[in-house]
Amino acid sequence: MTEHLTRVNGLELCHETFGDTGGRPLLLVMGLGAPMIWWDEEFCENLAAQGFRVIRFDNRDTGRSSRLRGRANLAQAYLLRSAPYTLADMADDAAGLLDALEVPAAHVAGASMGGMIAQTLAFRHPERVRSLTSIMSSTGGRLVGRPSPRAMSMLLATPPRSRADYVEMLVRTFRLIGSPGYPFDEARMRDRAERTYDRGVHPGGTLRQLAAIMAEHDRAPRLRKVRVPALVVHGARDPLVHVSGGRATARAIPGADLDVVPGMGHDLPRAVWPRLVKGITRVADRAEAAT
Repeated sequence: MTEHLTRVNGLELCHETFGDTGGRPLLLVMGLGAPMIWWDEEFCENLAAQGFRVIRFDNRDTGRSSRLRGRANLAQAYLLRSAPYTLADMADDAAGLLDALEVPAAHVAGASMGGMIAQTLAFRHPERVRSLTSIMSSTGGRLVGRPSPRAMSMLLATPPRSRADYVEMLVRTFRLIGSPGYPFDEARMRDRAERTYDRGVHPGGTLRQLAAIMAEHDRAPRLRKVRVPALVVHGARDPLVHVSGGRATARAIPGADLDVVPGMGHDLPRAVWPRLVKGITRVADRAEAAT
């Protein structure tokens, strides 16, 4: 695998592919402040083994993709629904990347904020999405998917100033929001944190992304227009996006399947990967059988 920088909507997006170039395209969209490497290589290879051409990428303001400007005011985002850019802009980035890769349509899976972007892509560019998998995400409705007070305070914490501090912060964060039903792999998390920091950590960019989330209107009315096979996966023990967010997403998308995973929090533990790969494959198979 080789990373590439591609010009999209006036930005440079860093991306990487796995699997046969003739495989069925699967676009993976990651969450708040999280680079594409949070879709683990082994997880991507497992999907490629199911016949997918897996595409992962750094969102704008993340990792090696373009860093934007503009100060985010979270109070203004929440009260006035005003932000430097929107989730619609980020969905347009995803559509633009498909254009650049000459992919007319793809299966799409997104986690957390990535699920919100994937949902937006599905109704904003319906011709580009063959199936949709929304993982540990929500509809943007303010009465569902709300974080616990401790998780919210973690989101608003002062950014760390050094590599070592960043690593410790990420370990603490995922001890809080991770999956209580599965062992916490501290060594793996430290390795991920170190590689994330070395790729580029942009606290201002993370705030701009958070503002985009907070400025959103409820997507449920627009999700009711989605007509592709959909799967919603959510952890029963998620403290950052309460499981009510996943339930609301599944209710909004016609015919969507809902998979609530016992013991899962706001992460993707290795033990859940086979279940998730099977689910993404199943919903893609449904889409292709319908064409």
